[in-house]
Amino acid sequence: MTIWKKLITFAAAALITGFVGPVANADNPAEVFPNAAEISAFTGQPPAATAFINGKAAGYILSTADVIGSTGYGGEIIDVRVGVSTEGIITGAVLRHHNEPILVIGISDQDLQRFVSGLKGFNVLAPASTDIAGGNAMPDAIAGATISSAVIQDAVVRAARSVLRARAPAASGPTLKREPYTKASWQSLLADGSVQHLELDFTEVTEMVPDQAGRQGLFIDLYAALLTPPRIGGNLLGTRDHQQLFSSLGAGDNAILIAANGVYSFKGRQYRRTGTFERIQIVQGVRTIQLHRDAYANIEALKAAGTPELREIAQFILPEDTGFDPVQPWRLELFINPDAAMSNGQMPFFALEYALPDRYVMPPSATPAMVSADSDIKPLWQRTWEQRRFRITGVLVLLAVLTGVLVFQDQLVRYRRFRDTGRLAFLAVVLVWLGWYAGGQLSVLQVLTFAHALLGEFRWEHFLVDPMIFVLWGYVAVTLLFWGRGVYCGWLCPFGALQELMNAAARRLGVPQLKIPFAVHERLWAIKYIIFLGLFAASLHTIREATLLAEVEPFKTAITMTFVRSWPFVVYVAVLLAAGLFIERLFCRYLCPLGAALAIPARLRMFNWLRRRHQCGSECQICSERCTVQAIHPTGEINPNECIYCLECQTYYVDDHICPPLVASRKKRERRLALAAGQDISAERPDNG
Repeated sequence: MTIWKKLITFAAAALITGFVGPVANADNPAEVFPNAAEISAFTGQPPAATAFINGKAAGYILSTADVIGSTGYGGEIIDVRVGVSTEGIITGAVLRHHNEPILVIGISDQDLQRFVSGLKGFNVLAPASTDIAGGNAMPDAIAGATISSAVIQDAVVRAARSVLRARAPAASGPTLKREPYTKASWQSLLADGSVQHLELDFTEVTEMVPDQAGRQGLFIDLYAALLTPPRIGGNLLGTRDHQQLFSSLGAGDNAILIAANGVYSFKGRQYRRTGTFERIQIVQGVRTIQLHRDAYANIEALKAAGTPELREIAQFILPEDTGFDPVQPWRLELFINPDAAMSNGQMPFFALEYALPDRYVMPPSATPAMVSADSDIKPLWQRTWEQRRFRITGVLVLLAVLTGVLVFQDQLVRYRRFRDTGRLAFLAVVLVWLGWYAGGQLSVLQVLTFAHALLGEFRWEHFLVDPMIFVLWGYVAVTLLFWGRGVYCGWLCPFGALQELMNAAARRLGVPQLKIPFAVHERLWAIKYIIFLGLFAASLHTIREATLLAEVEPFKTAITMTFVRSWPFVVYVAVLLAAGLFIERLFCRYLCPLGAALAIPARLRMFNWLRRRHQCGSECQICSERCTVQAIHPTGEINPNECIYCLECQTYYVDDHICPPLVASRKKRERRLALAAGQDISAERPDNG
């Protein structure tokens, strides 16, 4: 075992140093703030070092991993050393560590460092522009790694904003104290006033709810808290969720938590239609703040130790333009039966008074003002979906067409041109548009990443960040249950499409096709399952080792990076494609770990839509002989683990010139018609004289 581990490590090191080059390990803070005369130690929360010029604080140096726990598309840590001025200008950035699958092998170190260094000069407090003329443009994404590029950009901006927000210059008046996070239980937060509550029983609300007169017990136990302070929000939401929430908000924005037990819902139902919560509102001084659906998020459970089971938990964002002041007292007004109350012109309510404890308030003499930004930053996945809405629409249209093919396959297979021309045209679109243009190539690495996320801290944001991949995996999950793994492998895999199109061209040119004896063929099937299990075992050690070994997949070279890679990778793909000219889909049959990963859950499929006759395998071997990937056993049954759902066997199933039972039926029918026609003629001869 030790020998194999050493060999793997040596091979990985050779690949990285030979084809990529090492990622820079910038532990010298001065590299990202070159004009600083002095740099302090890393202190504070979030941690950062202060850079001084002429004795004055000119900016800060930070690590994205330390500030926001930045993770990449694969859920692994991405660490960028960043320098940012007090005005929000990036003075330098160097990538220190990453395990992004697309970047581990294939992107040169020079391209990677050039991209990260290109963040210099970007203002994290100003609106980003995609146009250089806009004055605040991000550097162009790395070709073939646009999602990973966006992840790095987002980590730098959010971390820099977090540090600036915590270390802004002095302001007048008391403001929120940015004390560091300390662990606190639910009871501790209740005891010191961080969480406050109002309990009502039925006897207190009888006049407002007359139809409940006489009932006893708890009507509602209402809780409220300001989530902005790390000690409150970090314990209630969890430190990572709290950091990610506030690093994506505007500097003057705040958030509150409302939760409750009891039979009465503070949310009501009308907000789904009107967009406004009619049963609750915030009042601070003379200002009334309505709570709206677009600023609302449902929370499944709170994470502070000792939290009771709560029936309803909601998080509300209070934007800066509402005028909400987190250090001033406010109250949550709860309206009981507001519809009935409005009918008589009265709106009686109960008030939950909230005053932020003094420990979270800084006096005017030492109060840091909040950093103001010209625009809020939406979560990365939302921005990505908005930017790629046309590609998303395109892939949805493509999937709708494929769904139509699958649903109406019994009618379509009656037209031979559908199989000979329509399918090949669809595969061409999959290769060129979905694969090379839209980046819709799935990989076994995504399966491994998802499995590890389920075993660890699962976050949908990691998977939503690439909309094309997310939509495809959602479709694949559904089709696995209905049709099996062949739908993706046979219709939506760009590399599979490339192999099939090249093999179709080879057949037209008369290239001989090699047929492997079935006894050998079914034993070679096991190779891809062994590869998949090996990759899964390697991923249990580190996902980086699995990423290196997953280069057995040619997808990154042939599809994601369109053959723009080092020559060993291109040669490997060329060998596979050349072999595929003689044996259709050689890689899919015997080597593809993704196909193996899909075949395992596909055993749970609910329907068998591929039709067979009792003569198949006993009286007739046409389908098994002509199946291009040899997925039909000599005994006649179709192996769903190997079938690519090309539907060729179904065209034979309905063809009365190929399928022997249909041929026999057709000939009998023709003989009967001929005989009937002959009898008619003989009967008419006397009349014709």
